[in-house]
Amino acid sequence: MSTKPDAASLGATVAGSASDTASPEFLSLILRRRINASAAKVYAAWTQAAQLMRWMHPLDTICLHAEADVRPGGRFRVLMRSPDGEEYDVSGTYREVVPESKLVFTWAWRSTPERESRVSVTLRAEGSTTELMLRHERLFDEATRDAHREGWSSALDYLVEWFE
Repeated sequence: MSTKPDAASLGATVAGSASDTASPEFLSLILRRRINASAAKVYAAWTQAAQLMRWMHPLDTICLHAEADVRPGGRFRVLMRSPDGEEYDVSGTYREVVPESKLVFTWAWRSTPERESRVSVTLRAEGSTTELMLRHERLFDEATRDAHREGWSSALDYLVEWFE
């Protein structure tokens, strides 16, 4: 893809079924994927910085740095660069951690820290595969929601491909 991403679009990547729910105050998106790996392996891909760097590079960005202190109150950070050299920096705090099952964390771009949102990733083992559901809530507006859907869709495509 050669379109230039913006910070919001880098935050949302997923392929598969998607649905939206809107509250009077905030917008949300839900994305699902079936991944050809155990829940333990998918969980590790989300929680180990070296693995996160291998798939968290949506929309032709490269992941320059990732860190993950995976515990309630711990922080994560991902730094990406677009092909034209622009950098995108996102970070947050883990709110809920259930190994091999669920992660809930805040999500805020360095460029718009006042627009903190919340991401929940739920993993459900199904035989030799894992059903992943990503819910991104408290999105600022429709444009932000749509951009995050595009970004998450792209990143999750890389995650699925990594396990094929």
